[in-house]
Amino acid sequence: MSAPAPAAPSGPADGPAADERLITRSPLKKLLGRPELGAVVGAVAVFLFFAFAADSFLQLSSLTTVLYAASTIGIMAVPVALLMIGGEFDLSTGVAVTSSALISSMFSYQMTANVWVGVGVSLLLTLAVGLFNGVMLTRTRLPSFIITLGTFLMLTGLNLGLTKLISGTVSTKSIADMEGFDSARAVFASTLTVGAVHIKITVLWWIALVAVATWILLRTRYGNWIFAAGGDADAARAVGVPVRATKIGLYLGVALGAWISGQHLLFSFDVVQSGEGVGNELIYIIAAVIGGCLITGGYGSAIGSAIGALIFGMTSKGIVYAEWNPDWFKFFLGAMLLLATLLNHWVRKRAEETA
Repeated sequence: MSAPAPAAPSGPADGPAADERLITRSPLKKLLGRPELGAVVGAVAVFLFFAFAADSFLQLSSLTTVLYAASTIGIMAVPVALLMIGGEFDLSTGVAVTSSALISSMFSYQMTANVWVGVGVSLLLTLAVGLFNGVMLTRTRLPSFIITLGTFLMLTGLNLGLTKLISGTVSTKSIADMEGFDSARAVFASTLTVGAVHIKITVLWWIALVAVATWILLRTRYGNWIFAAGGDADAARAVGVPVRATKIGLYLGVALGAWISGQHLLFSFDVVQSGEGVGNELIYIIAAVIGGCLITGGYGSAIGSAIGALIFGMTSKGIVYAEWNPDWFKFFLGAMLLLATLLNHWVRKRAEETA
């Protein structure tokens, strides 16, 4: 009599469960998971709208003007987006741009130095403002809203007070005849001609910043730290993420963007009004939010912020080309913010349902 066959080992009848890390996602799921998808849809809608509403909108000169307007916002929207992904805000960005320009102009003029010396001093002091914000945030654990609101008020007062004290007026003196001005203008405020197309150099600065920021977010360890710090700072610390250093680095990145924008402001117009920049911080945040960044942090992209800035540029110039009353611009901007936020929320919800 033969022995009974050994019992089969216990376990699931259909074999071991597949490793979820090896599961491939469909192209549709990947597309729905992109934070900038809603901004792309919005940008296409705005473009088509003004293409029909304004006859001159599709002219080459008009499109380059739109790109220039978008780049002046986009240069700051990129580091602001990274900061928001990291879970923080900066309300001092608008006046920090003006501060950067004022420092370059007044230091060069008062010290009768080469303009590049003023540019270098401006870089150091602007980075010091970013370092101050980052250190104060991480040391005090106060909300970034409070820290940077205080910085905003201090810089606003310093911009006006020091400019009037040094120059005697609310604007800086002309530095157009100083050594180094032409070369600095070529770097920060020149116009490049490609055939019949005239492109402001800020567009190239903008594209370069988007490329670098995207590489950092998607291809480096620091990018992982940014997402982790913005998603859950305590959990990130628990797994060894240097949250403090990460957030200080993000504020330094915002300061670098403010310096670039400030130099463009100075070398485009030669003189700077001390009261400029107030309110622009909200526009930078709006561009980032329209581009898919969450207010709560941990989600977003640099490309999305660029598309948000492009929507801003198309709207601001499209209203002009359509010959509408520009008083309605803020209404359209607010409506776009709400619609883009709702669309981004819907896209993210669908992405989570199909994941």
